[in-house]
Amino acid sequence: MFYDLIATTAFGLESVTAKELKTLGYEDLKLENGKVHFQGDELDISIANIHLRTAERVLIKMGEFTATTFEELFQGTKNIEWGDFIPEDGKMHVIGKSVKSTLFSVPDCQSIVKRAVIKAMEQKYNREVFSEDGPVYKIEISLLKDVATLTIDTSGVGLHKRGYRERAGEAPLKETLAASMVLLSRWSGMETLIDPFCGSGTILIEAAMIARDIAPGIKREFVSETWPNIPKELWTQVRDGAKKSIKNKDIKLLGYDIDGRLLATARENAKLAGVLENIDFHRQDFKEFSLNRDYSFIITNPPYGERIGELEEIKILYKKLGELKKKIPSLEIEVLTSYEDFQREFGEKANKNRKLYNGRIKCYLYQYHRN
Repeated sequence: MFYDLIATTAFGLESVTAKELKTLGYEDLKLENGKVHFQGDELDISIANIHLRTAERVLIKMGEFTATTFEELFQGTKNIEWGDFIPEDGKMHVIGKSVKSTLFSVPDCQSIVKRAVIKAMEQKYNREVFSEDGPVYKIEISLLKDVATLTIDTSGVGLHKRGYRERAGEAPLKETLAASMVLLSRWSGMETLIDPFCGSGTILIEAAMIARDIAPGIKREFVSETWPNIPKELWTQVRDGAKKSIKNKDIKLLGYDIDGRLLATARENAKLAGVLENIDFHRQDFKEFSLNRDYSFIITNPPYGERIGELEEIKILYKKLGELKKKIPSLEIEVLTSYEDFQREFGEKANKNRKLYNGRIKCYLYQYHRN
């Protein structure tokens, strides 16, 4: 069966996810804010979930229609053939959101959608009571400017949950955003890559997985694996193919941090991800950091200085990053920070900057190319 699929993304990363999908062989992509639309069957649901590094979830688009009244929402939902997709024992969990729409009460919309889905299921299965003790089908009703879009989530837990990060720091960088930073850079996988504020190691681990072509979802499970309409052998086939694609490359990644506890976590995370042999972690204060290597890359997410009393300390760190660039013109530096005056403290305007969101924090990725 062919589906309209949606890879959801953080705002600003739509083009990165679209490039991933093109690399995987998908065409006729349509980009919206936070979404990339593509088409595929059950095998493609498996491929997208296991291979996409920068997407948040993979959804099946079930229907879309205008709804300015509860009756329109009910009828539009009921007209979708839910019973062709959801089994008799399927657990139907409805979530929702409404933006700039006449129907603004999300709880009411969720309730109406659930009743309409049940009504459609009654017509399909010729029964009135459903046990809902089987596989989970999370349905989302999304209202935007009075257009209702209904989707089913195929991922379950968000795709940033790779399965290697059991512990993290106080302000962890999402794995999907870390992977995006690496993919947006000009790092080829051959040069030495350094993160002087590596924390729990997410950027370096994602970089190692990219360089070695380790699929991010290879070790985790997805809610759609429990669905009867997607054969389990498809998942086995995709995972086996992903395992055969892993490369044993000689890559060099270096991580530094002042917090020894975080470094221990970083090593454990790297071990779980299968890339510990590719990363050297060292405890060091960035104020004492020096770099003599030519033609290296720095990709980092330094402290933002959002706590009282930290700002002056942060300015010193940012200034030192700029001094490193002046000392080594061949150095490429990628910095993600929410600090608005970063370029002034760095001492140089970035070749490129890109607005991204670290959770709900608005940040900019400043990209400094080699001279």
